[in-house]
Amino acid sequence: MPLLETIVCSAKKGSDARLRRMLLARQEFKRRQQGCLGAWLGKGADNPEMLLIQSIYVDGHHWKQISDRIKEQLDNEDGGVESLLLGPPLVGLFDVDGDELASIKFE
Repeated sequence: MPLLETIVCSAKKGSDARLRRMLLARQEFKRRQQGCLGAWLGKGADNPEMLLIQSIYVDGHHWKQISDRIKEQLDNEDGGVESLLLGPPLVGLFDVDGDELASIKFE
């Protein structure tokens, strides 16, 4: 069953541009991996420091595999994003019915 990862976070004061660049790089990395169906980043409509990060995977196995690659490759290169966050992110993983996913028209 497809798995949707949703993360909501905010940047520490003065680190929002760097955090956004690092998150965009991670989303691009995910999109290039087999098993990732899509990955995007949004910012708060009334608070641009608040970020929404979403990715959808074929299944939980692919989510784990891609997350581990990010830790091994990108986090080792740039030190990871944790030090740039205002506080702990809100993270959720959701099973998505395949038929529901197929009905979404992505451009």
